Amino acid sequence: MSLRISFKGLGLVEKPKEKEYDVVIVGGGPAGVTAAIYSARYMLKTLIITKEKGGQLNKVGYIENYPGIRRIIGPEFIDKLYRHLEYYKVPVIIDEVVDIKKRGDEMFDVLTSLGERFTSKTVILALGVMKRKLGVPGEEEFLGKGVSYCAPCDAPLFRDKMVAVIGGGDSAASAALLLAEYAKKVYVVYRRDRLRAQPFYIRQLKENPKVEFILNSNVAEIGGTKTVEWIKIRETGKKIPVNGVFIEIGADPPRKFFEKIGVEVNEKGYVKVGRDQSTNIPGIFAAGDCTNAAGAFKQIVVAAAQGAIAADSAYRYIVEKFK
Repeated sequence: MSLRISFKGLGLVEKPKEKEYDVVIVGGGPAGVTAAIYSARYMLKTLIITKEKGGQLNKVGYIENYPGIRRIIGPEFIDKLYRHLEYYKVPVIIDEVVDIKKRGDEMFDVLTSLGERFTSKTVILALGVMKRKLGVPGEEEFLGKGVSYCAPCDAPLFRDKMVAVIGGGDSAASAALLLAEYAKKVYVVYRRDRLRAQPFYIRQLKENPKVEFILNSNVAEIGGTKTVEWIKIRETGKKIPVNGVFIEIGADPPRKFFEKIGVEVNEKGYVKVGRDQSTNIPGIFAAGDCTNAAGAFKQIVVAAAQGAIAADSAYRYIVEKFK
């Protein structure tokens, strides 16, 4: 590939001039970028198509369990991923894949929302997941006015203010720890009697004097005038004064898209894959949080490993099928 990629932080890279590839990777998070690095090292002509560089990592607070990096926030980790990818000169376009069709010659047509059509011998799906909404009154009304799904983006806006984090998993714990560096008070509201985050996260939260747990509780409403001023707890009816609400209640895979292109999914909508990250469609592989490969164990290091396996499998498929 002769295309030179120039990065300005995380700006768009140059639009690729070529339309035919060995591997098209759909998604630009850890699984997708790792797959691209490995595909490039196999000398496969590779393209990434992603709606957003880094995917959900843009909304992740502290990452403390990736080998070699003691502590880093999501957006900084993304920057490292793409600076590494730059070395391999893999083109990246910011667009949304809307359909994938297998042709009679065993090639795939990959269609995007901007009207682009790319042809590829293989496809690696690395779309990740989409954050769930709380679905309560006030959530949509105060979006951007105190309601947020991105602690790294908005935490600095709540310096010396009161905030609530809704959720009890790793994402919620990570967000709460980051917010505690800015806010004067962080409530962690969770529907069960104990958090399900990693014990290391829980210990840090318990040791932080700014953090208070509100367990066995659900948020019934988010209220205020022009901006968020309170949340209402369904079980008690109590209104807790806060200036910000950060929603971290899990995520779902893009099931409708998977069903549209014909890949098999499980009962929760995650792509079913084999040990080699293959799907039910020969030539289409999947990696990362959008798959059932590691069950509920959704970790960056796991997604990256699956991306590497998917790239290796795509390479072996191409060697057997086309060479």
